[in-house]
Amino acid sequence: MSDNQFAQLGLAEPLLRAVADTGYTSPTPIQEKAIPLVLKGGDLLAAAQTGTGKTAGFTLPLLQRLAEKPCKKAGHPRALVLTPTRELAAQVEESVRTYGKYLPLRSMVMFGGVGFNPQASQLRKPVDILVATPGRLLDHVNQKTLSLSDVEILVLDEADRMLDMGFIHDIRKVLALLPAKRQNLLFSATFSDEIKTLADRLLDNPALVEVARRNTASEQVGQRVHLVDRDRKTDLLIRLIKDGNWFQVLVFTRTKHGANRLAEKLDKSGIPSAAIHGNKSQGARTRALADFKTNKLQVLVATDIAARGLDIDQLPHVVNFELPNVSEDYVHRIGRTGRAGCTGEAVSLVCVDEFKFLKEIEKLIRQPIEQFTIPGFEADLSVKPEPILMGGNRQPRSSGGPRTHQAGHPQPRQARTSEGNKRRPAPKRTGSSEPRSRG
Repeated sequence: MSDNQFAQLGLAEPLLRAVADTGYTSPTPIQEKAIPLVLKGGDLLAAAQTGTGKTAGFTLPLLQRLAEKPCKKAGHPRALVLTPTRELAAQVEESVRTYGKYLPLRSMVMFGGVGFNPQASQLRKPVDILVATPGRLLDHVNQKTLSLSDVEILVLDEADRMLDMGFIHDIRKVLALLPAKRQNLLFSATFSDEIKTLADRLLDNPALVEVARRNTASEQVGQRVHLVDRDRKTDLLIRLIKDGNWFQVLVFTRTKHGANRLAEKLDKSGIPSAAIHGNKSQGARTRALADFKTNKLQVLVATDIAARGLDIDQLPHVVNFELPNVSEDYVHRIGRTGRAGCTGEAVSLVCVDEFKFLKEIEKLIRQPIEQFTIPGFEADLSVKPEPILMGGNRQPRSSGGPRTHQAGHPQPRQARTSEGNKRRPAPKRTGSSEPRSRG
């Protein structure tokens, strides 16, 4: 493709220069479809898997639409981007700075976990683009350090996760503070029924863009399962990392405590590691992510909420130390790798207790995941599964044991599931095993 492909989308010269500085020469499918539509000024409903380039898909045209008339009023942003997590907010604002470097526009990021007053000080100057989490945004509105009365463009990024995290009430409060006449852009990994309901209320005759089938795993990601007993998972992970000389490994656990414990064990084994989750201070989370990106840390151990929105270029390895008990979270997890045309690998360490989760995941992604055992780490498949109870999340439907193979070895017998998988009344799903964060 020629160097002027972004120009064919209608982008101005300062933006084309900034894109060229990043080394990108051709737009991704979501960028190719979304940018011209946003430039026209209409509302947009877009579904794209994580890692498809959706951030540039809205930041580039947003910058162009604002460039003709920079903001003159302090504390009155003209564009508002709402994100579910602090990390995603910081990364979106970084993209705004990267692509807007040759434009006379000013941006800032706003989230909780850091001081309120430095943000209030920034708002005493004109701000064109504000990227924020909902909780801290409303704090500033309530303290009258911020007005949303001049917002011309609203972007809801990863709207599905915002709903999962319980932000719908905050979103409604924000919408009530915005001018009736504005452009609305809603980006979501999937078009769930809840997203469609929100879109019906928020969007006016929107254009529709969908670049991936609902709840599909990236074709760029190789997936495999290692069967292993629960108490041997840490030893197997250490073996895989050291034997494979893996660097930049993102490992998922179900709980914050589990993330801390695993990071400590990896660190003691000589693998530089850190945990990232909602109980960590924002400073610690930012440092850990920076060290991971620069290879000072070999492994980052994360919970689902903390990792949502992490944008790490060419991340080669994602490991599910524990399978999520909400199948859709598996798709979001492995979407951390195989981004922007690069290949990646997703490895899941699965014990007998997790067979039912594995079956639900395979049903969702519509494909079986190849399974292996490593000599010396064979799982005892005759053990009766123990129920895994995660307060607040639905229990997946019960299912049988997995298929498995090991090169040159006979098929192991299937795990018993008659008693261990009895169904019980499912508690109301909250969408996350972690408590809601206000950003």
